[in-house]
Amino acid sequence: MRNFDLAPLYRATVGFDQLADLMDRVLTDTNTAASYPPYNIEKTADDAYRITIAVAGFSDEDLTVEVREGALFVSARKSKEDSDRVFLHRGIANRAFERRFHLADHVRVTGASHVNGMLNIDLVREVPEALKPRRIEIANGDTVEAKAVETVDV
Repeated sequence: MRNFDLAPLYRATVGFDQLADLMDRVLTDTNTAASYPPYNIEKTADDAYRITIAVAGFSDEDLTVEVREGALFVSARKSKEDSDRVFLHRGIANRAFERRFHLADHVRVTGASHVNGMLNIDLVREVPEALKPRRIEIANGDTVEAKAVETVDV
């Protein structure tokens, strides 16, 4: 495995801290990537996404979904189990976990549902009007007033 030093990138650029942090995070997380619980990330529309996490054995009360510091945190803590249960084989992993998903700018969580052992988290990307590209009308003559004609869909 190669080790990359991103220090020159930090010294030579201004305003690209998020990109450098993302690259650093990806390069360091590949060796220690957790595989529990399994999950899918799907694109459901042009600006809509769904994260589906297999959480068999957990109830709604055991699961926590929250957004903080530009990341989505999904965690589960198994509530107190019945001490009178005796397992001959325990194949369903219901150990505690915390899974973190870093969110891009303007991505927000719109809802979460827990159905048939699957936790579905819906996300949508909403770009503010001020950041959307606009076509500017070119005036004829001496008029200097700029006027946006329409918002250009990307």
